[in-house]
Order: sequence, then structure tokens, then C-alpha cells
Amino acid sequence: MKIIKREKLSPSFFAYQENPDEKMVKKILSDIKNEGEQAVLRYTEKFDRVKLSGIKVSPGKIAKAREKVSPLFLQSCKKAIENIRIFASQQLAQVSDFELEVSPGVLVGQRVIPIPRVGVYVPGGSFPLVSSLLMGAVPAIVAGVEKVIICSPPTFNGEIHPAILTAATLLEIQEVYQIGGVQAIGAMAYGTETLPAVDKIVGPGNKLVTQAKKHVYGRVGIDLLAGPTEVMIIADDSGDPEFIAADLLAQAEHDPEAITVLVTDSLTLGRKVKREIQNQLDQLSTARIARESLEKNGLIILVKNLKEAVEIANKKAPEHLELQVEKPETISGALKNFGSLFIGHMTCEVLGDYTSGLNHTLPTNTTARYSGGLNVLDFVKLPTTLKVSEEGFQEIGPAAATLAEMEGLAGHKNAVLRRR
Repeated sequence: MKIIKREKLSPSFFAYQENPDEKMVKKILSDIKNEGEQAVLRYTEKFDRVKLSGIKVSPGKIAKAREKVSPLFLQSCKKAIENIRIFASQQLAQVSDFELEVSPGVLVGQRVIPIPRVGVYVPGGSFPLVSSLLMGAVPAIVAGVEKVIICSPPTFNGEIHPAILTAATLLEIQEVYQIGGVQAIGAMAYGTETLPAVDKIVGPGNKLVTQAKKHVYGRVGIDLLAGPTEVMIIADDSGDPEFIAADLLAQAEHDPEAITVLVTDSLTLGRKVKREIQNQLDQLSTARIARESLEKNGLIILVKNLKEAVEIANKKAPEHLELQVEKPETISGALKNFGSLFIGHMTCEVLGDYTSGLNHTLPTNTTARYSGGLNVLDFVKLPTTLKVSEEGFQEIGPAAATLAEMEGLAGHKNAVLRRR
């Protein structure tokens, strides 16, 4: 990791990074839209090197997956599900149906209605990302989504990893499809002979999956367009170099494009963290990926004080933001742009990935400036209602006619005047 002073930061460090459009993505989606499952099977064979006779996983195979995982995994998965469910339930409690009289005889209302059918994309390339399944499926279930389906690539001995199938059984999800990549997004968006189209697609993926989600948005809803994962740690001289190095490496091992940043007012701490990273790298099975990420995107930024650190964080809007400072309460209130905030030396970001109950599907690439992470409200819609009596019409009708006339919409004005 490079150590640089704040004033040496390039403007590109804070900029939204555009991804070039992939013509291949459009071609795959077009083929799936026109050919259905035949195209899905063809692209699965091409990209995943697996020749499938069908894309749906049988209930029997899903049920048998539990035999291939450890009791400790089952226990840990259940703990994560419990906490995610508790947090999502509290989020859902913040909205409700209501009806309100805004003027005499004018009743406006809101209804909370679950989205009927949601597809959760679960990456399974380098690692079986069970946690991504939990983060997508549990809030949907809490929200009352009628049908939750799973798509994950058959990259574990030609099948979906048993840990993913086991998590599906714990959530009582029976509709699981062994397809990944762009072809999975296309199948969920357009539907196939076997897989009925969904109403919304959630879940992270590589840049091609992200572009596919961008292309099908409108036909279906999506959660967000995720880029490479990010962590920023703000630390003063109270920070533990061992903890900080471990947390930076935890993000770096995801992807060679992962962004790992330490912002500190202590040069001594920065140097210790840099040495500690080298010590810990040798112990990681994922060292090759982590090392490439750190060499490419790893930074230790020196600031004069923590106020400067806050300014950098708010401008960068990182996906994950850790505060490893002596008195986090002195700066936490000034932090406005982040996906999730992790406060205190013991609060490693990894806990947010798995078992704390927070959702780890978060905005990246500066988009935390205007959005938060995936949450239970992403799985409901809030349509509105209006009921107007004759008295209420006299309250709001004339003003509506005036506004319609100002906009030059004669039909709008007429619809009001016909009722006077």
C-alpha cells in the first residue's frame, strides 16, 4: 500500500468510475429474450463449461444438500438468518398503511404491498457467497414476498454449492435454478419455459452481471448497480495495526479491483499497518488476489486531523466505513455518505457481512452520496389512494383547474369543471 498525503490525492480518487458497455451482454440478453431456455443452456455450457439437461434444481437435491455441510455451518447460518430477520422486521415496522384527511372531505392514503416475485442472484464463482443469498432472501421473506427464487451458477463440480442449497432449505425456498452470469439475469428478467419471470432482481455479481441488471432495468426492478467492494478506515494513534491490517485484507481478498483505504493522522500508525499487512498476507490462502488489490488500489492517506478525514470520507462516500479512533462519537455525527458505518475497534466490517443483522448489499462507486443499501423496503411498494367527497371536491377542485389551465392542459381542466 502506498502512503500519501491528503493534498497529493488525485481528483479521480473521488470520481464516479464509468464502466464501458459490453456488446456481449446485449447479445446474450437478446438471445435469451428470443430463444428462451435454449440460449440459457447454450451460454451456461460456454461460460461455466457445464452441459445441463435442465436449469431447475430438484427438491430432492436441495434437501440432500444438508448432508454435505457441517453442523457448525448450519448453526452459524441460522444465527445470521435470525439477526437479519430481526433487523429487517424493525425496518418494516417503520412503514404502514394509513389514511389521512388533508382537507375536509379529502382522504389520502398509502398501502404497503409486497412485490409478488423476487429473484435473488447468488454468485458462486470463486467462492459460494451464502451470505449474499441471506441478505437478499431474508428481507424479501420478511416483507411478505409471495415467491422468492434463487439463481446461482453450477460451478461446484457442475452443480450449485451445497452450502447455498442448504441455506435455501433453511429459508424454505424451493425454486432454485442452476444458472449464473448474464444468462441468469436474462432468464429472470424475460422468463423461460421453466423459469417464470420475476418482478425484481437483487444480489451482487461481477461487472457483466451488473451491466446485465442495468440493461433489464425497467422490465424488472433491481436493487443497485454494485461495483468493486470498498472499505475506508479512519484511525488515530489508538488504532490497533493488527486489526486494521486484517480488515483491509478482508476486503482486498474479494477482488483484484477492490478498494482499500486507511485515512489516519498518525504516520507511525500508517507505517505499522503497512508492515502488518505484509506479515498477515503470507498467512492468507487468498494472498494472490489481496496483494494485487492492495498494489493496485490500496492507499494510506495521511491527514492533519480527523476533521480532514471526515471530509475525505464524505467526498469519497465509501461502501464500508470503519471508525477505529479513541472517541468515535466526536466525528460520527459529521459523517453523511457511507453504505454502512462500523464504530469502534471491535466492530470489524466482516460482522456486517455475516451475522450482525445489517445487510451487506451496499452502494459502491460514490453512490452512497444518494442511496443506502438493500433493505426490507426494497421488497415492498407504497402505492397511494385518494377518496374525495363533494365537500372535498370544492376544497381542492378549483385550484386543480387553475393549475391545469396554467399548464395548457384543457382536458385536465375540463375533467374538473365537469364535476362542478
